[in-house]
Amino acid sequence: MIQSVLPLSLAPPSPPPSGPLVPAPLPLLTTALPALPALRPARPQLWLVATDAHRETVGRYASLVLDGTELARAGEFRRPGDRATYLCAHAGLRRLLGAHLGVAPRAVSVARAPCPCCGEPHGRPVLPDGRLHFSLSHCEGLSLIALASTPVGVDIERVPPPHTVTEAGEVLHPAESAELAALAPPRRPAAFARVWTRKEAYLKGLGIGLGADPSADYVGSGPVPAAPGGWLLADVLVPDGHHAAVALRP
Repeated sequence: MIQSVLPLSLAPPSPPPSGPLVPAPLPLLTTALPALPALRPARPQLWLVATDAHRETVGRYASLVLDGTELARAGEFRRPGDRATYLCAHAGLRRLLGAHLGVAPRAVSVARAPCPCCGEPHGRPVLPDGRLHFSLSHCEGLSLIALASTPVGVDIERVPPPHTVTEAGEVLHPAESAELAALAPPRRPAAFARVWTRKEAYLKGLGIGLGADPSADYVGSGPVPAAPGGWLLADVLVPDGHHAAVALRP
């Protein structure tokens, strides 16, 4: 069970945080958001969206919150659960962005930054005026949103089955692969989920995503993340069976 708290922030850690950060549960669409504090350097706000809690209200009012592109994308999902998670995640993001910008959720304009690798406009999602940065990640049933004053990335994943760990372990940093191999088999899926969410959060913060080589940077599989140079990296507390992480360029 996730503790109900106001959005937790990640202060400049020295040493880095030793435990996971706690996201705030997003209020329902029919409930007003609390007054959001102004974003401060090195202090992202984290929000968790549970699909089951939001499915009914978002399904009813999605057309008032999302733009046409998002509604069309939602219609492409074959599985109702995936469609509902997508709708709830993007509605939540628009509500939070709108609250910070002082505009209606549907009026928020989102663009794509240039890709750091090729310069084409398919990098991280951004606001055209760069007033704040954000990142969104969702898996079936849960979504995680981060808002910050500097580039930020989040990732949330289900703990994978053992056979996935065996197949995907080869794409990790050599030291991470060695750490997983040294663990007892029952402990490897959770450790892999820690590595993978940290890595994806960092790569999303860079604006590259999995277009980059995931074996290039070490983030570690142990209880404390190893942040690449110039970044803050922390795990995020999410329901059992999942792992999540946030990366921030302070």
